[in-house]
Amino acid sequence: MYKTIDILKKFTDVFNKDSNSNLGKIIQIFSQQLQDLETTNIRIKEWRLIDNAEGVALDLIGENIQQPRGIATDEVYRVLLKSKIARNLSTSDINTIIRVLSLALDADPSTIRIQEKWNDPTEPEPAAIKVIEVPLAKINESGLAPEQFVKIIQKTVAAGVKVASIELTGTFEFGGLPMETDAAAGFSDVDGTTGGYFGAAFEPSSDQELPI
Repeated sequence: MYKTIDILKKFTDVFNKDSNSNLGKIIQIFSQQLQDLETTNIRIKEWRLIDNAEGVALDLIGENIQQPRGIATDEVYRVLLKSKIARNLSTSDINTIIRVLSLALDADPSTIRIQEKWNDPTEPEPAAIKVIEVPLAKINESGLAPEQFVKIIQKTVAAGVKVASIELTGTFEFGGLPMETDAAAGFSDVDGTTGGYFGAAFEPSSDQELPI
């Protein structure tokens, strides 16, 4: 913070250091310019982070890592940027895929589960995986459509590996007996401030257009 009175104190006593003097009025203008410059520098520093950057600042980050925006909003573009950076460092093993998804969604890795299909007891399939647990709430918070999230997963796995299915977990469930209540699991109230939400399941296709 650049205060006029603090700047005036730095002058020798031969000057009139009253804030209403001619010098004081000039320093008021000068101090405001310094404050504006400091505010701009702080914003530049903060906007180096993907979570803080907006608009053109995000586009510049995208240019550096070769991730175009397309028609994505800032919220969705941040997810694309994070996933692209993680994918650039990916070795395509299951743990890395989980790390990519957790970084993209800002979710705890423990909330994401992936299973290989080659030893599936009902529908075994070589070179395929299925995502059996992903927090749908995190996808909704990110602004991604489920189809867009599916595309990110498809681009994260190794070449030749198929993403067979994706399950987006919800929180809705019926109570047991004796009667029990859970504000995060049952039916919601009229305002939608309590209650659980349904999950979803996807079988990915290859016709989804995204700049990923």
